[in-house]
Amino acid sequence: MLEEILEQVQKGDLSVSEAKKKLATYEDLGFAKVDHHRKKRQGFSEIVFGEGKSTEQIISIIKALREKNNNVLVTRISKDKAEQVIQACPEFIYHEIAQILLWKNKANVVDVQGYISIICAGTSDLRVAEEAAITAEALGCNVHRIYDVGVAGIHRLFDHYEEIQQATVSVVVAGMEGALPSVIGGLVSHPVIAVPTSVGYGANFHGLSALLTMLNSCASGISVVNIDNGFGGAYSAALIYQLAQKGAKSE
Repeated sequence: MLEEILEQVQKGDLSVSEAKKKLATYEDLGFAKVDHHRKKRQGFSEIVFGEGKSTEQIISIIKALREKNNNVLVTRISKDKAEQVIQACPEFIYHEIAQILLWKNKANVVDVQGYISIICAGTSDLRVAEEAAITAEALGCNVHRIYDVGVAGIHRLFDHYEEIQQATVSVVVAGMEGALPSVIGGLVSHPVIAVPTSVGYGANFHGLSALLTMLNSCASGISVVNIDNGFGGAYSAALIYQLAQKGAKSE
């Protein structure tokens, strides 16, 4: 790309100012600097955290991202705010449970093998689990959802035993005492990303008890992200998934 731009400048087909704009690693919107170089550095485009941003700010940012033909993902955005954004950008789709606003460039769709299993302990954890699932899909991963299989009814989990074992990586979402990732970690030979949720009664301390359980797990191969951070769990899983895809192609 760099050589092409320089050749265009040399031929007079592109001005120096236009070339500088094409080579810029970020776009300054005044209130935000949109990082167009993120995908080259990290493998995925910049993702917008919707909480705390105004509707106008979100619209400006996602329009800047979309112009670069990137998939655009906005997390933690309320339904009211999302509806206002969709009025200006009707091609976006809102996933209400996950609180995610998404636009996928069809040209970026790639055929991939394997899948990430998103495993959820209970229905109360669905918001975080769906945040993880939609994020992983937006990042180009195949996803299998395995929901409501917590330790209070462990037999439900065993009905999905083979499906879970065959995953490339698992994201395990649980609140209350947070025991499910330890169970999964003892059953599989792939990485497990544990996501504690704030679901639980008083002594749950808004997810702290689940977080500590996961951090203290005796099962190997478990990594833990922050409370209610379905996005972070999915992002880490997607990086592992991406590496596995590269390894499969090189064989």
